[in-house]
Amino acid sequence: MSQENYLNPFDDEQLQFTVLSNAQDQYSLWPEFAERPQGWETRFGPASRSSCIDFVESHWKSINPFSAAR
Repeated sequence: MSQENYLNPFDDEQLQFTVLSNAQDQYSLWPEFAERPQGWETRFGPASRSSCIDFVESHWKSINPFSAAR
């Protein structure tokens, strides 16, 4: 596979995703085919990547990683 044809699975609009969150209330988009990492819980999905992004934008109050720890 050539480098110019490579698509990161986290950017692939054709895949289904879930929205995960961790104990610090941080969110992550996760491809449905990948095993959920330890310490993360499913919050939304599976759904399209754009639907998951909409969910994150409407539910994640602060993307600053230090604000959640305070």
